[in-house]
Formats: sequence, structure tokens, C-alpha cells
Amino acid sequence: MTHRFPSSLRHALALCALLFGVLLAQGQPAAPAPVSSTPQPTAAQREGAMEAYFTNTDPALALRDASGHVPTGLATPVVGVPGPAHNAWMMLSAALVLLMTLPGLALFYGGLVRTKNVLSVAAWCFGITSLVTVLWWAVGYSLVFGKNFNSPFLGGTEFFFFRGVTSAPNPDYSFWVSQNVFAIFQMAFAIITPAVLIGSIVERARFSAVLLIAALWVLLIYCPLAHMVWGINGLMNGVFNASASIKAIDFAGGMVVEMASGYSALVLCLIVGRRHGFGRTPMPPHSLVFCMAGTGLLWFGWYGFNAGSAIAADGIAANAFTTTTLAAAIAAGTWAALERLQRGKASVLGFCSGAVAGLVTVTPACGFVDATGAIVVAVLGGAIPYFACTKLKSRFGYDDALDVFGIHGVGGTVGLVLTGIFATVSANPNLTTNLSAIVGRTLWREQLKGIGLTALLALGGTAVIAWMVSRVLPLRPPVEVEHEGLDLAEHGEEGYIFESKS
Repeated sequence: MTHRFPSSLRHALALCALLFGVLLAQGQPAAPAPVSSTPQPTAAQREGAMEAYFTNTDPALALRDASGHVPTGLATPVVGVPGPAHNAWMMLSAALVLLMTLPGLALFYGGLVRTKNVLSVAAWCFGITSLVTVLWWAVGYSLVFGKNFNSPFLGGTEFFFFRGVTSAPNPDYSFWVSQNVFAIFQMAFAIITPAVLIGSIVERARFSAVLLIAALWVLLIYCPLAHMVWGINGLMNGVFNASASIKAIDFAGGMVVEMASGYSALVLCLIVGRRHGFGRTPMPPHSLVFCMAGTGLLWFGWYGFNAGSAIAADGIAANAFTTTTLAAAIAAGTWAALERLQRGKASVLGFCSGAVAGLVTVTPACGFVDATGAIVVAVLGGAIPYFACTKLKSRFGYDDALDVFGIHGVGGTVGLVLTGIFATVSANPNLTTNLSAIVGRTLWREQLKGIGLTALLALGGTAVIAWMVSRVLPLRPPVEVEHEGLDLAEHGEEGYIFESKS
């Protein structure tokens, strides 16, 4: 449907339409004169194409003739161009998501470990950032967002080494955002996911083992799963793939990031084993100030994570921005309130954990639910992970050091189920593209299918990866190194020098 602007904007639109025509003409070879046989877009078609930019829709729709077809040989391309506002928002969003890892996650996780291991966490975050960047450039982006394999499980080879990844948009994913900007935005997701995952094995894993696990995990678990959920022909891309076998929805990574990292973290901490002294020696966070600062940076960066997943500066992004804010704030309060009821005090760590749990839980839902749905997600997103971290872990005795499974695994699962229940077309009209028959009815069943497949891939795949790495090198350092701390043993540095040694 063509959107009509108020008459007060007609002159501005005419000027923008003229600019749009000039932009579309850039780089086109000069045609020999005369060109009277080449169809030219009408003024109405040009205006419609400009309106498509403002509404983040397909500009080709506005160029159709009276019979509904794009005229053969039309002098104007029928794909979008890099739009200044959309591109600017996506570049900012990519930077925000990178900020979540460095320094956000490094501070958040670093504050939760003991003094002797704070730099090891920073090294893991930096190492994973560097490693995954190379993998993403070489093969990762293409395996997720390519399509020449013609497979619902994995993308293709056409974008290996960023071949063809230029400033022109890839219309499979956006008409108005440069593909190289889109690729870097998605790279930031691929970086933070394994960085979250390794939080379960802090203080007792070797740096080399962590990097090898992260590399294999990205290639063997993240890339296939991301293609299945977000690839244009993905197995679980219910919104945009009419042939999807599982018509699930995941706006910003409930399956791809949260569940995958959380369930993998559980397997990894069981395989690596408990820290020496776990359950007998106190292991309190060494700096809740670091933890709080890291939480704030994660929350700030999560706006790029969630609202940026609209891949446009549009109304869907605005809704995701709103629901993200509500969920984080209310879940933080919910977690702290439960602490107060059970223990008599609301802790800063509780506020931090609750905020992150709320952000995790709303991640798959943020672009599909309205404010009312976000409130329900927030309350349950604060409460259910709280009990998973305080009751479930103590009941089974596993050493998930930074509660990656309790917050990301459980929170992501809860968020995906609630997304299936509360998703509404009023929040995201794209739900009518292929899902109009099940939204508000049976969509939650598709979500359960997606949850099951994600859990199987994460649990089974991580177990295989950990076994493979253990055949090549030890997963843990010697006992004496673990007691000394990983900072000095693995990196030759200390996080804090309290007095001069000279």
C-alpha cells in the first residue's frame, strides 16, 4: 500500500524525489541519445519510491505500471540505495553491539571474578573479538547470509572474504542499508555470543582452549543456527521465508544468541568441571563497581542489539527501543524485590543480574510485542531466571560461574515462549507476511519447535566441540596455576598492583 504524506510535505517530497532520482542515476553508464524508447519512471513513481525510503519498504513496488509489472528496460534500478538515516542508525547500532563486548562484557564479567583472574576475562573478550572478526570476514558472513547452497541449514560461498560485500544494499535483507554495514552489524553479534558463552568456565580454563572452542563453536553452531533463524531461506525464518519448516520468530537473537550461548555454557561447565574449592572456599565478586558499570554499558549497547535488529530507523525499531527499556528496568526491580523478600536485602548484584535477565528475555520479543507484552516479559524475565540461578544451580551443584545458563539459557527460552504468545501485528506488520494464520493462535507451538531444535544443536554440538578440543590440548591449567590465578600464569600481568615491588 502506498502511504500518503500530508499536503504540507508535498514540496519537500518533490525535492527529495528529485534527489532520489539523481542518486539512482549515479554510476549508470550514459545512454546514447536519443533514449526515447527507454521507459522513464513517472513523477508519481519517483515519489512513491521516495516514500518507500521513509517507510522502509520495497521501492520496486512504486515503480510498477498500471498492470502491476515493472516496465521492461526501465531506466531506474528497482532496488534501494544506501539511505543516509538508515545507514547512520545501523553504523551506530553496530558500534553499540561491539561496545557490549568491549568494554561492557569485559567489565561485567571481570567484576564478578576474583582479583587474580580479572585480566584473563579481558583477554578472552579481546581474543574472541579478534578471532571472530577474521572468521566472519573469511567465511562466517557468507555461511549465514549467503544462499547459493540453496539450503535451509547453511548459506553459501558467494560472500567468502567479503567478496561483493560493498556499500550497495543486499535487497534480501534491506533496501536501504549498505551490505558492508549490515555485515559488520551482524559480525558484532557473532563476537558477543561466544564471549557470553565462556562466562560459565571463567577462572579455570586455558586461554588457548577458550579461543579454539570459540572458533569451532562459531563455525559449527552459530553460523548454521543464525542462517536457520535469519537467513532469507532459513529453516526457522517464519517471518520472511514462506517455505520455512518451523515458522518461528526471533527478533534479535533469543535462539541464535541467548539460548545457544546459555545451553552451550551449561554443557561446557559440566565438561570442564568445577573450580578448585567450589562450595568450600568463598569466591565472591571482586568488584561490584565494575559489575555495575559493565551492566550499564550492556544495557546501553543493547539498544543497538535490539532496536538495531529492525535494520532500519523506522517504527519497528522505535517499538523495540521502548520494549527493551521497559523490560530491563522492570526485571531489575523484580529480581531485587525477590531478593528482599527471600533474604531481607536487595543487592546491587541482584539489580545487575535482573537488568541483564530482562534484556535477555525481551531480545526475541522486542520487535514483535507491544508495551503491555513487554511488561509481562519483564516480570517473568526477572523472576524465572532468578529462581534458576538461586535454586536450580544449588540443587544440582554445577559450577556455572557467572550464571550464563540461568540468565541467558533460561531467560532466552522464557522470552521465546512469551514472544509466541504476545506477538502482535500492531507492533510489527511483517507478521502478516507469512504468519497471519497463526499469530495470536498457534505461534507458540512453532516457538517450542524452535526452542527444541536450538537446545539440541547447542547441547550436542558443544559436547562434541569440547571433546574435540580436549583431544588437542588440555582444557584446564595445572592446579597450582589455578590457585595462583590466570592473570600472571597466562598473560604475565596483574590487574592491580597495590604496592611497588621495586
